[in-house]
Amino acid sequence: MSRVAIKGSAYCLQHTPELGLHYGNTPHVERHSHGETDYLKKLPEHAQSFEQAKDYAPNMAYIGTLPLEDLENQAKPMYENRLSGADRYGKFGEIMPEDEFIGLMDICDVFDLVWIEKNFAASVKEKLSNHKFMTESMLARLEEGKDGAEIEADCDEKHGALPLYFGGKIVGCVRKGHEVDENLSAHVLLENIASKASAVLSLLHLLQNTGMKAEDVDFVIECSEEGAGDMCQRAGGNFAKAIAEIVGCKNASGCDVRGFCAGPVNAMIAGASQVAAEARSNVVVLAGGAVPKLYMNSKDHVKKELPALEDCLGSFAVLITPCDGVSPEMRLDAIGKHTVGAGASPQAVTQALTWEPLQKVGLDLADVDKFGAELHIPEITLPAGAGDVPMANIKMIAALAVMKKSIEKADMMNFVKEKGLPGFAHTQGHIPAGAPFIGQAAEWIKDGKIKRAMIIGKGSLFLARLTNLADGASFLIETPASADSVAAVSKDDVKNILLEALSEISDSLTK
Repeated sequence: MSRVAIKGSAYCLQHTPELGLHYGNTPHVERHSHGETDYLKKLPEHAQSFEQAKDYAPNMAYIGTLPLEDLENQAKPMYENRLSGADRYGKFGEIMPEDEFIGLMDICDVFDLVWIEKNFAASVKEKLSNHKFMTESMLARLEEGKDGAEIEADCDEKHGALPLYFGGKIVGCVRKGHEVDENLSAHVLLENIASKASAVLSLLHLLQNTGMKAEDVDFVIECSEEGAGDMCQRAGGNFAKAIAEIVGCKNASGCDVRGFCAGPVNAMIAGASQVAAEARSNVVVLAGGAVPKLYMNSKDHVKKELPALEDCLGSFAVLITPCDGVSPEMRLDAIGKHTVGAGASPQAVTQALTWEPLQKVGLDLADVDKFGAELHIPEITLPAGAGDVPMANIKMIAALAVMKKSIEKADMMNFVKEKGLPGFAHTQGHIPAGAPFIGQAAEWIKDGKIKRAMIIGKGSLFLARLTNLADGASFLIETPASADSVAAVSKDDVKNILLEALSEISDSLTK
């Protein structure tokens, strides 16, 4: 089995407050159940502008504008201490404004489901034409637009389209794909096209970050939480090939992997395994964002007179290749898994995903420099009563380290400080679960800041109402073997060693 490396990564945010206001699950359910309540009327007053979102330190850390190691030193609360004048583009990706993102959704639509108003279309086309990575073939897909009256007529009860808003005005719509099939309703299609478009943006950045040509991508694995299909095959997919098609990865195939918040880690393991088996020359693992998670905790934010920070879709993309002796290595001999019989207590889950895989390869918890688990932004989760999730995770790992005698009890808080991470990812479900730290960990390993990191994803399988089980998976990223070491175990060398040994045996038998 060949060894595999993480060659590069990309992380993007799409600032979509009006998608959140109208189609985020919490506002949508509130509106459907109770009409325009005080909460819904007040929510726009708590929304961030694009500039505010761009200058928010956790968002800057996610796209690589702000070094992650500097995030903990930011004055709190960070929403009152923004870093004004931040660049839209970071080391890993960008934060895209909502109008451009609606244009990107239209580019990603292949069934004429997305309509945009003609003046809005012209404005967006001009902006996207100046985008760093938007290709001519992609820009050619942007429609000239429709009359506003035609769009509004399609949004009536009979036609069932959902309006798209920018600046408080209807600038487009997403149309339903079938008269009866709820899987092809405008609401589901809006979520799917938004997820697809956000993943496309991260894939464009990944190609730029790694220098890989679109036509050289071999296989794509998509791991969001959305489901694409129709009434005969709900969630049959394939997001992966649909995303690859838009970007021009004409030689790529692909498939989708699902597992709630554990999906990205399972997808990374699946992709790395294919490269290790030499079934694929390279694999891109990616995911788009989740519209339903926008403004998920906003009731508490509005109630407590705080900014409604959950206004961004998150997306990422990672390139996995054979080991080159330079890029950080992803180990496949120390994979953590949460088995059916492991139990659902936090201690049982933590042991299955951290201690047990490390023990397989002769390591313990003290040998890992950084643990990346659920990296939610605390300023989002704390007001909603969900606590500081990254801190809770690293404290659980530290407690297990004490129990397993990896460290002394007196060193527990030092362990937490040294090996934990600040939260810097939006509450997008699958997005915070370890995935945001893959790129950062790889950079730190390349720079010699750390030697080894563990990426952890934990999933909530009970959400599907099929089982009460939890789920999880983990893997290690570490300093690679040298190029000489990688070469020393090549197939040709193994063959030559075997031939030499057989020759010696043959000579000994003839004497």
